[in-house]
Amino acid sequence: MHEVSICNAIARIVDEASLGQRVQVVRLDVGHLRQVVPETLRYCWDIAVRETALEGVVLDIDYIPARISCHACGALTDIDVLVLRCGSCGSNDAELMAGDELSVRSIDVAEPSGTSPCDG
Repeated sequence: MHEVSICNAIARIVDEASLGQRVQVVRLDVGHLRQVVPETLRYCWDIAVRETALEGVVLDIDYIPARISCHACGALTDIDVLVLRCGSCGSNDAELMAGDELSVRSIDVAEPSGTSPCDG
């Protein structure tokens, strides 16, 4: 289950990037070709951050479909398996455009207590 090591790495990234601020949500982009199961990733996240400053932080996963761009006709096609074949014209002259992502897109942190956006 490689999701556990992925969650441990994400937790380290978030912990460093938050600079001690309380984190509320971590948003991830996970491509279809990464073979990561979002439900398993969420489950492993809860285990990885248990009894840490990140316990209770929501892991919001944006699942990115694998998409190719056909050089022959210009069509974009979402694919389920890694066969670079255009869904429009059938050409194999295609390039992978999306689906292999695994990145922390953003981190939402809480406003420090006692301040408001209007404080100057």
